[in-house]
Amino acid sequence: MQKLKVLSGTDLIKIFLNFDFKKSNQKGSHIKLQRILTDGNKESLTFPLHNELDKGTIKAIYRQALKFIPEEGLKPYFYNQ
Repeated sequence: MQKLKVLSGTDLIKIFLNFDFKKSNQKGSHIKLQRILTDGNKESLTFPLHNELDKGTIKAIYRQALKFIPEEGLKPYFYNQ
């Protein structure tokens, strides 16, 4: 069984920049990343910019991101091999 990595909000920004997301908005400690597809649809992810995110929060962000990014591309960033 693969183990979930310990990630920060900054780590998540770096991960999602690889998938063409850009910083869209920030309110308090939460940041919103967004990408616009060629057909004009927008895909958004919002998460806290904490130094270390809880495992439950990381899993929730991972599940949310799977709506937009294939699992085989995303999993190496979130789970140890």
